[in-house]
Amino acid sequence: MSIVDKIFKFNGGIKTDTRKTVSTSHPIKKISMPKKLILPLRQHVGRVAKLKVNLGEKVLKGQLIAEADGNVSAAIHAPTSGIIVSVEKQSIPHPSGLPDYCVTLIPDGKDTWIKKDPVNWKKIGREETIKKIYSSGIVGLGGATFPSHLKLHNNNNEIKTLVVNAAECEPYITCDDMLMREKSVDLIEGIRLVLHLLGAENAIIGIEDNKPEAIEKLTVLVKKDEHISIKVVPTIYPSGDAKRLIYLLTGTQIAKGKRSAEYGIQMFNVATIVALYNFINLGEPSISRIITITGNVTAPNNYEVLFGTPLSDLIVDAGGVIKKSSSFIMGGPMMGFKLPSVNVPVTKAMNCVINAGSEMVENNSPVLPCIRCARCADACPVTLQPQELFWFSQSNQFEKAENYNLFDCIECGCCSYVCPSNIPLVQYYRYAKSEIIGERHAKEEADIARERNDFRLHRLQREKEERAKKVAERKANTSSDEKSKVIDEKRKAITEALERIKNEEVSEK
Repeated sequence: MSIVDKIFKFNGGIKTDTRKTVSTSHPIKKISMPKKLILPLRQHVGRVAKLKVNLGEKVLKGQLIAEADGNVSAAIHAPTSGIIVSVEKQSIPHPSGLPDYCVTLIPDGKDTWIKKDPVNWKKIGREETIKKIYSSGIVGLGGATFPSHLKLHNNNNEIKTLVVNAAECEPYITCDDMLMREKSVDLIEGIRLVLHLLGAENAIIGIEDNKPEAIEKLTVLVKKDEHISIKVVPTIYPSGDAKRLIYLLTGTQIAKGKRSAEYGIQMFNVATIVALYNFINLGEPSISRIITITGNVTAPNNYEVLFGTPLSDLIVDAGGVIKKSSSFIMGGPMMGFKLPSVNVPVTKAMNCVINAGSEMVENNSPVLPCIRCARCADACPVTLQPQELFWFSQSNQFEKAENYNLFDCIECGCCSYVCPSNIPLVQYYRYAKSEIIGERHAKEEADIARERNDFRLHRLQREKEERAKKVAERKANTSSDEKSKVIDEKRKAITEALERIKNEEVSEK
């Protein structure tokens, strides 16, 4: 093991008041079994899972209730034993605020597991192990929710380095920090396992310097492991962004449109690695996660929670809100989004919920004209020109905004954070992106409609020509038949005439 000192600083970034200590003073907590669990069928990137249970069906803890539909999808499992009582649209934690299809499970209080089936990965080999992970329901628990089995398939890319994302750079969020403190052994064993599945040579744990307890525990565990290194990076937001962290740790710049796997690097979040360890070594699919409940609550804390648990139950257990507020942010204050209410379930993407004051949700300071100070450009970790992007987005010059690499923006919010004029820059970028995407979709739909119309016209013309051809053939056949009939009649008449003449001659003799 080695603690690597050299880092490769990326452009920009900001230092914020992290507010992490408020939720790390107590161990990870569990709450009593909820009265019901609400499980959205879409908790991951990709296609919605296909339902595999019926209303009224009794299920066991860990039982498959919705299977992955295709490669880019993830399964959903029962977090406890109980009865399926409904499949209907319900409110879910999503930026749109729109409802989606969910399965409602009423626990029976027994918490009875299915027969657990740990994976003997040494015996069955890498490919068979990854096939089993496909059905585990494990996705990126850092918030991206990308199905994990896809990352383990290298697609002919040779992976040399596993980067373990332990940065957790957003303010307030501490679920990964507490996981590393309390489940450090599982994490390190999980890293060794993922190294094997990737066929990688070494792993680098990238962790911010504001997590001394976690650093100390991990250092002890990997002290004699020559394949795992710890790299402590400065606490600068957004160091936890995948491309930024890879650059910090390795100096490798991932080009636009490229994936890290093409550079021999693959990244996993610490919680995802522990979930993989639990599935392979214990036979437990993805049914829970650690989530931070913080902000304006009486007792901020981290909870290990079953998926489907009503968020309201966690808010109550955290002592309730200090002051009345209807604003709850899922994720961090920089990149998170406002929840429609607390009456939503915990999902695989929910790493943190902040009961936020109005100052965190809405900037009530007056928006002033841009003073061209260029602080936004200095803070941008992607080296964009936020000022120009703002002007083009504001004036609906979307083509120019796209030419200035609008879609390279990771919407980290650094530019808005440092803007002295209080301009909500990221909101303009999101607006421009949505308009461009909308125009593309409209063009695609128009192109599809035009192609369908062209095909229809071509089909109608072809059918018209085919009908005309058949009519002509029928007429030709009819004409030929009539000529033959006339000839036959004439021949018959001539034959009959000849017969009469012959008969008359015989009579005369």
